[in-house]
Amino acid sequence: MTTMTDTSNAARFREFKMPDVGEGLTEAEILKWYVQPGDTVTDGQVVCEVETAKAAVELPIPFDGVVHELRFPEGTTVDVGQVIIAVDVAPGSGDAAPAAVPVPAAEPAAEPEPEAPKGRQPVLVGYGVAETSTKRRARKGAGAAVPAAAAAIQGELNGHGSVAAQRSRPLAKPPVRKLAKDLGIDLATVVPTGEGGIITRADVHAAATPVPAQAPAPVAAEAVPAPEAPAPAVVTTVGARETRIPVKGVRKAIAQAMVGSAFTAPHVTEFVTVDVTRTMKLVAELKEDKDMAGVRVNPLLIIAKALLVAIKRNPEVNAAWDEANQEIVQKHYVNLGIAAATPRGLIVPNIKDAHEQTLPQLAASLGELVSTAREGKTSPAAMAGGTVTITNVGVFGVDTGTPILNPGESAILAVGAIKLQPWVHKGKVKPRQVTTLALSFDHRLVDGELGSKVLADVAAILEQPKRLITWA
Repeated sequence: MTTMTDTSNAARFREFKMPDVGEGLTEAEILKWYVQPGDTVTDGQVVCEVETAKAAVELPIPFDGVVHELRFPEGTTVDVGQVIIAVDVAPGSGDAAPAAVPVPAAEPAAEPEPEAPKGRQPVLVGYGVAETSTKRRARKGAGAAVPAAAAAIQGELNGHGSVAAQRSRPLAKPPVRKLAKDLGIDLATVVPTGEGGIITRADVHAAATPVPAQAPAPVAAEAVPAPEAPAPAVVTTVGARETRIPVKGVRKAIAQAMVGSAFTAPHVTEFVTVDVTRTMKLVAELKEDKDMAGVRVNPLLIIAKALLVAIKRNPEVNAAWDEANQEIVQKHYVNLGIAAATPRGLIVPNIKDAHEQTLPQLAASLGELVSTAREGKTSPAAMAGGTVTITNVGVFGVDTGTPILNPGESAILAVGAIKLQPWVHKGKVKPRQVTTLALSFDHRLVDGELGSKVLADVAAILEQPKRLITWA
């Protein structure tokens, strides 16, 4: 850690602390550093990506200068308020730089990152700048030299905090590390074949290939990382029958929220099977409508609009249970949550004031929400304040389910797969597009009658989409 020895040096080196990027979060894990000691940074430049219990967020630095020290390596969980980076805001002033041991990212040679579009703004909560892009800002000053004193130490330690850590931590580029994480492979157990002992993609795939039972491969000794190095995200062994994955970040928050919801709110789930042939015809027509040009039209759009109309007709369902004050909180707005499966787990971002949006606006909001979630760039603010949720299990070919309520909400609608099935239509059995809907609700504030009305209204609209006009 840097030690400031005089007033001039203290003024020269500024420290950036881990901010609270969510709502009262206490810690975050450093996923990736975008800068290294010696790099030039500017006010608003993204310097790292962190993962909280809610989302992955990029952090912009609020001042200009040259990176002097990274206090924590990638993979470290840092408390809010701890210094994560020190920056020389007056380089070349002649003052002696304080002695420090830089701790850069573990990768020996990161692949170049794509240029970001102009006008990109930081996404850090608290800086007052709105999100306008999910692309990363290109690194600046990547070729700047590390200060001589720090460079000598960095060359010896190779960015791992100690010689022992450098020897025990495997060498691999970021894409290879991600591949290993996705496959559940501990890089410490992979035999490197690349130049200089670097692990390649082929090495990871070889380690992931199951070993035939008749000729089991020898089990490699488990590598024990030095205390200075972060624990690997996945702990496993070549040829092992189990993989152990630490529960943290978004996955840990999801587990806690689901347990809390399941054992706090008394869930009731009702089901209805409905003929959605007319809805599917409407979707096909809207795709050709010039007013819907540039937005994605799919059955989920009509289902979302149908649920919003059903809530308008039955506003009591749009509420929350306040346990502390023993009150039912009626919401006069609808923040429509859409459950999205991402590499970091299931998240539920929501469309703010969805009840006020026209069909084209709702289509645009759905497209942006899904795109941002898939890229792992959903902000904590986008997941806060939801009132009711839709989960589309039909995209996996599943007919229906019994969804668990998103904490703080009173209802969640599950949409099953839409399939061609025999159906009695106008007195005759015909092939029709059919799906099953399931509505789970909190029985403390939504009784069977209210829940049934909401579900019946959604089904009726999907069967006769013209009700979107007559009931709106």
